[in-house]
Amino acid sequence: MKAMIFAAGIGKRLHPISEHTPKALVEIGGKPMLQRLAEKLIPLGVSEIVVNIHHHAEKMQAFIAQLNYPGVSFILSDETSQLLDTGGGLLKAKDHLTGEGPLILHNVDVLSAIDLREMLDFHTSQGALATLAVSQRSTSRYFLWNNNHLAGWENINTNQKILCDHKPGQEPEPKAFSGIHIIQPALLNLIVEQGIFSINEVYLRLASQHPILAFEHDPAYWADIGTPQKLAHAEAMFASHPDLF
Repeated sequence: MKAMIFAAGIGKRLHPISEHTPKALVEIGGKPMLQRLAEKLIPLGVSEIVVNIHHHAEKMQAFIAQLNYPGVSFILSDETSQLLDTGGGLLKAKDHLTGEGPLILHNVDVLSAIDLREMLDFHTSQGALATLAVSQRSTSRYFLWNNNHLAGWENINTNQKILCDHKPGQEPEPKAFSGIHIIQPALLNLIVEQGIFSINEVYLRLASQHPILAFEHDPAYWADIGTPQKLAHAEAMFASHPDLF
């Protein structure tokens, strides 16, 4: 099985920490996020892990080069010349991700107790093209869902709303995306977008014709490390329940 870890972001909101350390190498419980995530993926049967790099690329290369897990290879997708966002980054790495079976996509700055095996089983049993981990938590941007199928997206701060699979008489339910998704390799061939773009654009375009499903999880043990305050929350969460992560 293959996976891609999105680790290229510059971590602007994480300053001053990100001035000298990429988010992927920020430690939680004494272990860098990238390593912690790799050790969560490998027991699932993941043997190839693609990591995109941009910010502090040399530090990322050096750290990944010394990782050693028998039977597991790490592949760098170099975005040092231009940061491509999640969709553009996925497209650039396409040649490394082709093959059979589902692909796990995971933001490097997310710490969670989500059962990825359960999520994989759900994805496969439902015949989804893509499955997005979501939860009921407060944020500014939400995916919208009808009967667990992607129906749109909204930004409640700007009142921007996109409806892609709206059913008359149904009010779509907002749920926050958790930075973890599973896709079928076939989705890679359905990407027509070019350049710098979010994978969200792809999902919203495909949702009316393909099963883009939600996998809902408990938000209690989920955190991102996008700001110093959020990092402190993630550290406290880990410290209180280290066995969950």
